[in-house]
Amino acid sequence: MIELFSANTPNAWKISIMLEEIGYEYKVSPVDIYNKEQFKNEFLKISPFGKIPVIIDHENNKSIFESGAILTYLAEKSGKLFDQKDRLVINQWLMAQVGTVGPMFGQHHQFHHFNPGKSQFGEERFFNIAKRIYGELDLRLKDSKFLAGSEYTIADIATWPWLARHEWHDIGLKNYQNLSRWYQEISEREAVIKGYAFMDKDAKIPKV
Repeated sequence: MIELFSANTPNAWKISIMLEEIGYEYKVSPVDIYNKEQFKNEFLKISPFGKIPVIIDHENNKSIFESGAILTYLAEKSGKLFDQKDRLVINQWLMAQVGTVGPMFGQHHQFHHFNPGKSQFGEERFFNIAKRIYGELDLRLKDSKFLAGSEYTIADIATWPWLARHEWHDIGLKNYQNLSRWYQEISEREAVIKGYAFMDKDAKIPKV
């Protein structure tokens, strides 16, 4: 049994989608990040930086923090979505999400969606970075069906949830043909639909 400590965020959707894709039984333990439960001592024992998601694999009594590490762990444990021959390219796109896509989109959310009007510099900076990332992903997907090649992998699972917040970005996903095609194809996967709604059964994936 996998226990998923989580909130309803893009980083958490990565893990719920992955668990649905590999067909693992899992239990959700909600963490109220708005009331700072992630900084309680008990949680910090399994997540040193006070971040969600975290999993505990009760089968072997291991806890894993950081979404990229969790995806890799689950892929290796299940033998799915992380083919040995493609691991170098998969890891590059996975690290690109962890180091660039997520942090930059997250900052765009903070300035543009949650705190508009507080910093013109911040709003413009992260809007432009997010827009640039849309273009870079679109260019990659012009020549590749999925981010790491012809097969759907953990690199796609890591990146897709951040595009699922495209309505917050005000960039216009529909203006990026290749990115829209990729987003829509992944949106129709049964595991993605279930994983997106893992904490809100009525949640509907935003359309392009």
